[in-house]
Amino acid sequence: MNKQKILLVISTLILIIGVFGYSYYQNIFGDLVTKDGAIYIGSNETINDVEKELFDFLGDDNNFNWLAQQKKYLNPKAGKYILTKGMSLNDIINLLRSGNQTPVKVSFNNQDTLEKFSGRISTQIEADSISILEIFKDPVFLKNNKLTESSVLGILIPNTYEFYWNVSAQKLRNKLLKEYTKFWNKDRLAKANAVNLTPKEVMILASIVQKETAKASERATVAGLYLNRIKRGIPLQADPTIIYILKQEYGQEFQVKRVLYKDLKISSFYNTYLHKGLPPSLISMPDISSIEAVLNYKKHNYIYMCASIKKIGFHEFASSLKQHNSNAINYQRWLNKQGVNR
Repeated sequence: MNKQKILLVISTLILIIGVFGYSYYQNIFGDLVTKDGAIYIGSNETINDVEKELFDFLGDDNNFNWLAQQKKYLNPKAGKYILTKGMSLNDIINLLRSGNQTPVKVSFNNQDTLEKFSGRISTQIEADSISILEIFKDPVFLKNNKLTESSVLGILIPNTYEFYWNVSAQKLRNKLLKEYTKFWNKDRLAKANAVNLTPKEVMILASIVQKETAKASERATVAGLYLNRIKRGIPLQADPTIIYILKQEYGQEFQVKRVLYKDLKISSFYNTYLHKGLPPSLISMPDISSIEAVLNYKKHNYIYMCASIKKIGFHEFASSLKQHNSNAINYQRWLNKQGVNR
């Protein structure tokens, strides 16, 4: 073989090796991720499952499984992982192998039952609604914290919290209890004591205020009215407690636009027309504005209120029965005209 042929063979080999080397480098270290996004790796997922999760970012023509074996990434770590456009396959495996997951924002409000709360949370973390519900109803947990299945809703302060996506139901519960304890700082405890209420009682009253009005601007006035009634030994006569009883009886989807006189006679400790003081536990999940409304209630002489027909969604307040009866008659006539019978 002459010298020219030898050089040609060597050049060809170098070219082949170069092309192969470049292709190898590009497959492993080159820009591969086509878009920004996140993947969620479950606690029991395998490498094959992770590869499927990556399909939308890498397509099926990649060396993920092979490189994972080479880098000994054999046992996936659960969590939410952020992928950015231009990441290489090597970058991805280094990220997943490190377990450096990104926390998720978990938020909730207006979840009137533990079941609804559990369902809402289960859409934001890995744990399912059943496991969340069971952990909050755990008898040992309830006993240790002097709670019941009815009152445990009161430790849930609606807000946005940060968790890892694969947080266990137990760790979720324990952190939310810790946040509840932190919420009741010295200032709030002093304000609760000033109105002769415990934190749990504040939460109960706030749950009524929450359901009485959707208008945050009048919640302090409503809270002040209820506190006036408590101080004077007058039953709260809060329609939301009656609606709560009806929903407990007929289901959460039962619609009540009008409380009837017969409803006021229902035998229940939650019936604030029959029983003075607060009901046994919350009737809804109060948000922070309702809690603060009770702690920072507006001082006035009102002891009556009725839904307003002039400002829909608001209330007409009164300090005399005569004025209240006038407001109530106007409201009942308006309901009749609207054809609202229930």
